[in-house]
Amino acid sequence: MQAMTRRLELTNITKRYPGVIANDAITLGVSAGEIHAILGENGAGKSTLMKIIYGAVAADDGEIRFEGKPLGVHSPGHSRHLGIEMVYQHFSLFETVSVAQNIALCQDGRLELTALGDRIRQTAERYGLVVDPDKIVFDLSVGERQQVEILRCLLQKPKLLILDEPTSVLAPQAIDQLFEVLRALAKDGCSILYISHKLDEVRALCDSATVLRNGKVTGDVDPRQATSHELAVMMVGSDLPMTKMPKTTVSAEPVLRVKNLSAEPFGEKGRKLSDITLDVHAGEVVGIAGVSGNGQSELAVCLSGEALDPNSLIQLDGADIGHLPPDRRRKMGLAYVPEERLGRGAVPTHSLMQNAILTGYVRGLAHMGLVKKARARAFANATIDRYSVKTNGAGAQANSLSGGNLQKYILGRELSLEPRLLIAAQPTWGVDVGAASFVRQKIVDLSRNGAAVLIISEELDELLEICDRIHVLSNGRLSAAIPRGEATREKLGLNIGGATLHLPGSGEEPSDAAAH
Repeated sequence: MQAMTRRLELTNITKRYPGVIANDAITLGVSAGEIHAILGENGAGKSTLMKIIYGAVAADDGEIRFEGKPLGVHSPGHSRHLGIEMVYQHFSLFETVSVAQNIALCQDGRLELTALGDRIRQTAERYGLVVDPDKIVFDLSVGERQQVEILRCLLQKPKLLILDEPTSVLAPQAIDQLFEVLRALAKDGCSILYISHKLDEVRALCDSATVLRNGKVTGDVDPRQATSHELAVMMVGSDLPMTKMPKTTVSAEPVLRVKNLSAEPFGEKGRKLSDITLDVHAGEVVGIAGVSGNGQSELAVCLSGEALDPNSLIQLDGADIGHLPPDRRRKMGLAYVPEERLGRGAVPTHSLMQNAILTGYVRGLAHMGLVKKARARAFANATIDRYSVKTNGAGAQANSLSGGNLQKYILGRELSLEPRLLIAAQPTWGVDVGAASFVRQKIVDLSRNGAAVLIISEELDELLEICDRIHVLSNGRLSAAIPRGEATREKLGLNIGGATLHLPGSGEEPSDAAAH
């Protein structure tokens, strides 16, 4: 690490919004070459603080000094000129143009795209990134888009790089690659501010950490010398509860039955599904483990109705639904939490009340095309209260919430519909450790109250904690189910790698769910 010169110093930074103090007299410093984590629950003020540093939001009080000089009132453009770059939690790429054209928008002066493409390739090769400047962004995977965002910053040769939840949508291999890039940057003297809820990653990557709670600094710690549990307690202020898994009685017949489902890839980076067979019974939580890009997106869109497949057997309570669109499936009791929060889970510029109507119409929030505003507002406010969503109320726009709070709202909205079948993809991505425990318990409770639940997640510990049975999806093929009592990280890991992938009917049949 480079000499410990204070590159960034914050003194008593305060930001007030109506009814809430987002940042309350925050003081911290970051040295050259230091990777500094900012930890805290959803709504603790982390993202607001980063936007203040970057110049996207103005502080009400306090001082920011960069390389010893006060910043004063500044803008993102001024920050970039000084060498301060930020990668937001929600990507800001134009999908219909190329990677090079997106990056050109952030470069000064007139640019020749061919020359810029050469610079992109050279910089990508230096840091071990795989970025094709000629590719259209729409055709890129989530991990590849993350690399484009980071590469766009690297071309500016940053002195300070701010990353807001950079791994929340990345596969494990992409995370390892990102960490190598960040370590190389720090070695070159770049300071890095790193926001994450994944405490194991923080301990593996970061040199120091500042913990925020309710907008205030509650501690500074060397994460390499602390356990994940100790960091979690510092964030939450209390010990974390373990998920309670009451004994359950499952239905004799499955609520969801899928047999021999095959589907084409969903987008250029998708994966073809081959002969997927799956049952989910009322009273149980079934998990789908695996690394992103192995068919998870294809399976989710086939089950939700976004992609119709009338030739495969997909049944909900014995009724064929493979030919039915999403709204018909919802009216039959299916609820769905997609992986992408903004754009699919919620309309960014719509209020939380309006977003409640998008799926809540099946429970009387609208009738014959007419919105019942009072009922919709009450539903949205009840969801906000029940799931501790930090926001200004049902009138707040979805894109005004932090990623974790929006995730809590979307999941709470779907759970509040009391579905017959819940399908949730990555249910706790971007959600702090305390809220994640709360969410997992709510999912288990839903199943124990008679719903069938299917969870698609890359978080093995999450699946091991809340699932009664776990499948692995690898290369578009689904393994036989592993019962809760037999599932281990090692066994799942082997299946994820394809080393011991046993398929239904190949000698290792899924456990009889009714035996739970």
